[in-house]
Amino acid sequence: MGNGRENLYLVICAADAARDVRLLVEIAQQRGWRVWATASPNALALFDRAELEALTGSPVRSGWRSPTERSPFPPADAIVVAPATFNTINKWAAGIADTLAVSVLCDHSGSGVPIAVLPHVHDAHARHPAYRESVDRLRSLGVRISRRPAHPFGAENPPFLWAEALDLLDAEHG
Repeated sequence: MGNGRENLYLVICAADAARDVRLLVEIAQQRGWRVWATASPNALALFDRAELEALTGSPVRSGWRSPTERSPFPPADAIVVAPATFNTINKWAAGIADTLAVSVLCDHSGSGVPIAVLPHVHDAHARHPAYRESVDRLRSLGVRISRRPAHPFGAENPPFLWAEALDLLDAEHG
């Protein structure tokens, strides 16, 4: 591509929408991105890891590598966090990098690498003061977080709008 938009890191969190994360990968690839996926440990059970690895042509990372081992991923040109959970957003904003997924986010916060977030948070958690403060803190670092409504608790989930994450990145680049 040559325009600083080659390598898209995808951070996948443990929300039920993760079962369809391949849709985001397909949309990203159609837009010219090479996708490199990292999942929280609990997210791994929610999607077909082998399918995602075949689609991206690279491993889905979840665990730490040794300090002497080189990263299997090239540097990120952009990052998408989708679906982003209450837990991940709060840990990330607080700098608690206790999983590889959150560590990737903490490493890139404020670095100039564009980051787009699609929360998958039910409305009760979205009203929690810690969540609101975390979103504000991340936005102050330049993180683009979707403003669409949270998922109603107990209701059937509406379709997850995967393309919105890439639209947020396009807004960053435009």
